[in-house]
Amino acid sequence: MPTRGRGRRSGEAARRSEAERLRAALRAPARIIALDESGRQWSSGELAARLDGWRRDGRDVILAIGGPDGLDRPLLDAAEEVWSLSRLTLPHALVPIIVAEQLYRAWTIINKHPYHRE
Repeated sequence: MPTRGRGRRSGEAARRSEAERLRAALRAPARIIALDESGRQWSSGELAARLDGWRRDGRDVILAIGGPDGLDRPLLDAAEEVWSLSRLTLPHALVPIIVAEQLYRAWTIINKHPYHRE
């Protein structure tokens, strides 16, 4: 069944193509964090703790955001962690914006900046 907006190209083919492009761009050793609805939800404090740990680890961090059809299963399986932003269905175009704001919020928590209030 064709995916809306892609003509004959299936969701599976789109996921596979996106995964190939992402793998080609990776520099080893990198930590892959996949964003997927099947992942674990983190509080802002938990994200801050992870961000601080990733920073201390020194490896590049790749936040893998798939297309509207999600990420390819082998790429999800290769990720060190799978992060779910919400159980809600979000417009795909908002995901990078939400991720950027949450990373900024996590940075402010780490640095004790007053942006984040509990």
